Amino acid sequence: MNITILGAGAWGTALAIALAQRHDVLLWGRNPAAMAAAAAQRENTVYLPGFGLPDTLALSADFSQALAHVTTAAQAKQSEALLIVASSVAGLRELAQQLQAFPIPNIVWLCKGFEESTRLLPHQIVRQVLGDAVPAAALSGPSFAQEVARGLPCALSVASAHAGLCEQVVAAVHGDNIRVYSTDDVVGVEVGGAVKNILAIATGVADGLGLGLNARAALITRGLAEITRLGIALGGRSETFMGLSGVGDLILTCTGDLSRNRRVGLGLAQGKPLATIVTELGHVAEGVRCAAAVRALARECGVDMPITNAVAGVLFDGDSLQSVMELLLSRNPREEAA
Repeated sequence: MNITILGAGAWGTALAIALAQRHDVLLWGRNPAAMAAAAAQRENTVYLPGFGLPDTLALSADFSQALAHVTTAAQAKQSEALLIVASSVAGLRELAQQLQAFPIPNIVWLCKGFEESTRLLPHQIVRQVLGDAVPAAALSGPSFAQEVARGLPCALSVASAHAGLCEQVVAAVHGDNIRVYSTDDVVGVEVGGAVKNILAIATGVADGLGLGLNARAALITRGLAEITRLGIALGGRSETFMGLSGVGDLILTCTGDLSRNRRVGLGLAQGKPLATIVTELGHVAEGVRCAAAVRALARECGVDMPITNAVAGVLFDGDSLQSVMELLLSRNPREEAA
């Protein structure tokens, strides 16, 4: 299968490494110098250092060439083709606009979050720019890029209203050490993938303050309740949040030391300014960008999200960690299902 991956960050590169073992894969990045260096060294030293790139993996900074890799194959029906977008949510709209000039066969995105300015989920951005004619899907789930690049096992969810595209993604990605499950609950999968990043910041703060494993378990569990409430309000299904893109991704991001969002929380607990933390990460931490959008969206929907509100308060309103923790602990008791 011909596969083009747009975005040579850590996750896009890791997936390219995994899929190049079985498919004809081209990885595109917007920085010509960085892509030339990666091609010469057979390593993405900027975003995924320490992992060799397979000789079969093509690299390019030429957008037209990257798109031709899938559009030509699809038009000639020489082989199946899959277009995967591995940008951040902030970069998804711009890439989708660039794609308007090409007869793309489909589009699958890996990004998780809400667009800051519009509070739209990725599928809503894609639909707004490309319409409904192009089969579209979200590929999500608990997956650290470094572990995927190492060939360690992981499981993902592909979500789409197009059953045929789900089948195509499963055929392309499922295999070796990657398992892929399919669903048509795009909203549920995307909400789970977005909000868990905010909760990972909260868990990082709690761990950084030494509040203990009991507190961590409570935050994760009550955080899942917040994800579920918002997801259902936006049209997702409750069972989705008990799956890979819900509780699975939440557990990984809140507890794994490779989690960038968790490291944001740990940094806040150490008293570091947010700007310093983000600079030290060198990568996008989607929970930071997502927190304000989710807080506003929850208010519009009348959904109670106290942990999310607390994180947004610390990030954007100057609230102290101590005052936020006191506020959360002083909340009135309620039934657990609420």
